[in-house]
Amino acid sequence: MANHASLNRVANLDGRKRSSAASHLLSEEQFRRMLCAERKRSERSRKDLLLMLVDDAREGAKQPKSGVFLSQVGAVLSSGIRETDIVGWFEAGSVLGFIFTEFGDSEITVAARVIETKVMEELRKAFKASQLKHCQISFYAFPDRNGGNESGRLIAEALYPDLLEFEKKKKISLVLKRAMDVLGSSVALMLLSPVFLVLGIAIKLTSAGPAFYRQHRIGQYGKPFTFWKFRSMYVSTDAAIHKQYVENFITAKVAANSNGNGSPVYKITNDPRVTPIGRFMRRTSLDELPQFWNVLRGDMSLVGPRPPIPYEIGAYDIWHRRRLLEAKPGITGLWQVHGRSRTTFDEMVRLDLQYSRTWTPALDIKILLKTPRAVFSGDGAY
Repeated sequence: MANHASLNRVANLDGRKRSSAASHLLSEEQFRRMLCAERKRSERSRKDLLLMLVDDAREGAKQPKSGVFLSQVGAVLSSGIRETDIVGWFEAGSVLGFIFTEFGDSEITVAARVIETKVMEELRKAFKASQLKHCQISFYAFPDRNGGNESGRLIAEALYPDLLEFEKKKKISLVLKRAMDVLGSSVALMLLSPVFLVLGIAIKLTSAGPAFYRQHRIGQYGKPFTFWKFRSMYVSTDAAIHKQYVENFITAKVAANSNGNGSPVYKITNDPRVTPIGRFMRRTSLDELPQFWNVLRGDMSLVGPRPPIPYEIGAYDIWHRRRLLEAKPGITGLWQVHGRSRTTFDEMVRLDLQYSRTWTPALDIKILLKTPRAVFSGDGAY
């Protein structure tokens, strides 16, 4: 049951006393900066937040001096929010933003309904129906506890304005990264075509089933895509073994295996589902070669975090999800050249986040140059 005292503090929009602090609208830059800070605070405190956006969808609403109506809306609604809640421009002149904080995970859905009801009551008292006809209200909860379901629903980008701003600032570098991806994947697919033919024949001759294996994976911002590999397992195998192992691995409930020389390995080292040729391909990473097609299509990049299977995300901690947001998934990355299966899941995520924070085209080149050595050594590959 929701904590009604907490909801009443947030949704007490029928109060008549207006504080000067609450009625002041933060600028777009200030509001988005506060949203990012509160999102990170929510990750640490494990208390949910709710973002409410009020959009003036009238024709011409985004023209200069068109924010007068929404400024009035902000003044009306600011009268009842807590001093710890935040109001400002999500998009200057056209979209108002309200950040409500400190919810328990069982409260957030109820809170959205209560707040929306109170908001509409106050707006109907202050404005004519004709003024409200084009006023659209939307809610975004953080963390999105449905983001890990297998429907592949997109993560709400409204909660991550810092990432969109990063893309704007790095636009030229990202264009260069995409050019590298297209050129690199095209050349790889042409040069490796004989290898594709040999591996395809070997797979078909040694086990029944198709040469390629297609799987649903989750890309940047939670967007699903079809992931290509050479088939390394027998057909009609049960994914329950891998699913249980991965969930235990992510939640740190699995002990490391040994690779024979005393080094820890966080992976199933003797998977009965894998074919003999599949074991060789996994050891040499040859099963990953079809992913150059994913890179050429734009689903993946040459360098980036590995894309997860949908059921993995259900076991993610809140901060783990950032690896899905801050960079496009890749064939290789810091994790692949710094340990692969010898690292814990938390260590892998930290490497992914380190990559996104320090990314430059030069870093991609450096990782690509280190990848062949990691592949040929077979260290951490199973």
